[in-house]
Amino acid sequence: MRRGCISLGTVKCGECGRGIVYPERYLVLEDENGQVLKLCVQCSESRGYLKDKPEAEALFNLSDE
Repeated sequence: MRRGCISLGTVKCGECGRGIVYPERYLVLEDENGQVLKLCVQCSESRGYLKDKPEAEALFNLSDE
């Protein structure tokens, strides 16, 4: 499952280790075993989890494809 979230300032990226401060957005990836990975916008973009949409800054791709 994928969820787009807004940080309250206590979140760290699971890939680069950078602190995600309020009000930055981040992506939560949860697999079928319950393992959770939190990714900052930059790491989400490098993995291809962002969609380009002209009227928005960036949208997370929340589909399970």
